[in-house]
Order: sequence, then C-alpha cells, then structure tokens
Amino acid sequence: METIRNYLESMFSQLPNTPEVLKAKYELGQMMEDKYSELIADGKSENEVIGTIIAEFGNLDELAESLGIGEFVHPQNISPNTKTLSYNDAAAYLKANARHAYCIALGVLLCIIAPISPIISNCTHFGGLSEDFSDAVSMTFFFVIIAIAVGLFVCSGINMSKWKYLKSEPYCIDFATASKLQEQKEGYRTTHALLITVGIMLCILSVVPSIILRSLPHSTDLTDDLSGAAVLLFVAVGVFMIVFSSSKKGGFDTLLNLNNAGTVGGNFVPSQKEKTVYNNPAVAAIMSVYWPTTTCLYLCWSFLTFDWHISWIIWPVAAIIESLVKNILGKK
Repeated sequence: METIRNYLESMFSQLPNTPEVLKAKYELGQMMEDKYSELIADGKSENEVIGTIIAEFGNLDELAESLGIGEFVHPQNISPNTKTLSYNDAAAYLKANARHAYCIALGVLLCIIAPISPIISNCTHFGGLSEDFSDAVSMTFFFVIIAIAVGLFVCSGINMSKWKYLKSEPYCIDFATASKLQEQKEGYRTTHALLITVGIMLCILSVVPSIILRSLPHSTDLTDDLSGAAVLLFVAVGVFMIVFSSSKKGGFDTLLNLNNAGTVGGNFVPSQKEKTVYNNPAVAAIMSVYWPTTTCLYLCWSFLTFDWHISWIIWPVAAIIESLVKNILGKK
C-alpha cells in the first residue's frame, strides 16, 4: 500500500494546493484503498494489485472531470518542464554538501587563527632568533594559512558548482524522497542544536582565558600574547561548529524546499506549510539572510566593545523587527 500512496502523492504533487484538489486526492486515495483491499481479498499478489490499481486509477487526465478538478488538471496549471530529483541524486547532493560545509567551516577557522602567528611572534625571540627573522617567519605562516583557506573556498565552490542546476532549473522531489529527507533532517536536529550551542558558548567563553592570564600576578608580554591567541582560538573553533552545522542543515533545506509551497507537493514538507512568502523579491532576499546577519552583528558588537552585558538586546529587537516584517509584508 505504501507504493500506491507514493504514486498517488506523485500524481498530485504539481497541482495547486487548493481545497478542491486536496479533496479529490483524498477521494481517489479512498478508491485506491478500497480496490486494494478488494483485490487482496480475492487472493491477488501484491504486484498484481499494484499494477491493476495504477492501470485503473493512474491516469489523472481521465479522472479529473469525475473528481471535479478538471480546471486544475490543465497544462497551464502544471509545470511540464519540472523534473523529479531521485533519492540517489538527493543523497549524493547531501554528501557533497557535507564536504562543502566542512571545507568552508575549516577555511573560516583558518582565517580566524591566521593572526595568531604574528600575535605570538615575540615569543620566538626567546629562541635566540632575530626580530626581523621571527617577523618574517610569522608573516609567512600567516599568508600560508590564508592561502590554504582560500584554496579550500575555491576548490569547494568548484566542486559544488555541479549542483547549481537545482537553483536554476525547475526540480521537485517525490513523496518518498521527501519523507526520507525529512526523517534524516530530524535525525540531525540534535547534533545541529548541540554544535550551534557549543559554538556560541565557545565564542562567549573566549574572553575567559584572556581574563585569567591577564590577572596572573606576574603577567608578562608572553601571557598577553597567549591571551590574545586564546581568544582567537576559542572563537575559531566556535565559528567552525556554527558554520559547519548551519551549512550542513542548509543542504536538507535546499532539497526539501524544491517543491513549490503553492502546490500539493509543498505539503510533503511540514516546514513548507508555515513558510512565509514575500511578494517583494528584495524583502525575500533580505529575510533569507536575516538571522545569520543578526548573529554576525551581535558577535562583532560584542567582541569589539566587550559589552556582553548589553549586546544581548539585539536578539529581542531582531525578533520584533522580523515579526513586524512578516505581518506587514509577508503572507502564509
């Protein structure tokens, strides 16, 4: 019966998500279920039953008028060029996106820790090295690390470019694929929450080593250098976790949002039902990066001023602004 259900969902996936279409889908599903029970009771095999039902109820064009959806089953209401992404291709995309997320997160980490080398360059003086030579070594390490980070960005971007057709061409996923992807996304939810939480905690706690080292009774230039390096190291690891987890989760969202929210196929994904649509493309583009931008502003404000006791106010203010924009410019 699961095969029949998947076939039914695929039949209606590209039709408008209207009460009439949903009612017709329910009625056709009931007819398929009744026929299934009848044929199974007659001793038919599973494959025979599926073949008979698809042959009898599989042509929506012939059933449209009797189901009362003739006006919806029309070429102008269905996207004929929409292609269905197979589960194997979806799994391959998720694997590639996970590698991409790791490379991007690692590149960001390297960019953040790159200044550590110049910061602690004074420490090399204790090894008897000249100041000029130690500075040259530290700057060499700095540019090597930056070069590796840029290389990761470029290589990862080139590898992911093969999937750009998902955004430039009309693609959708069937009910079975959507169910599996939704299940995998839910399975990743705990890991995502843990990585985001620990990442944010590390960013906030990054000032602790600096406070401790600077409070030592015999604080020296070495401890000052180490305190600055510790701040960057904590932030780098925290940002790595945030970027990696968010990018990996974004892979699931990209696939699950392929189905148009205005079609029956949009019902395959629970989050699509609650998705706010903006009529203005500029507003939609801004809101798509609203919370990442808010997070960036929060971290910049906090680390530049160290006003942690007041910088948290950005979150309730951002939530109020988002609510106002949704109510005024958005629609469900």
